[in-house]
Amino acid sequence: MAASESEPIVVYWRPGCGFCIRLERGLAANDVAYSARNIWADPEAAAFVRSVANGNETVPTVVIGETTMVNPTIDEVLASLPA
Repeated sequence: MAASESEPIVVYWRPGCGFCIRLERGLAANDVAYSARNIWADPEAAAFVRSVANGNETVPTVVIGETTMVNPTIDEVLASLPA
């Protein structure tokens, strides 16, 4: 799922991540559509996260258009959504 074709939201996550679960619940509660990429099942996704998180696989990592956020709060994500 994506918010729109011009501004897709991608959430990089991994199983068992409490921060990921919290963010996904917040997105659902705010009716925010997104696509999810499991870094443990997708080596390309894991490599991307390492490239923006100082070599670490820190999740959730969220991409909204040109903005990348590592372990953001739901409030930070909502504030970054296009109007």
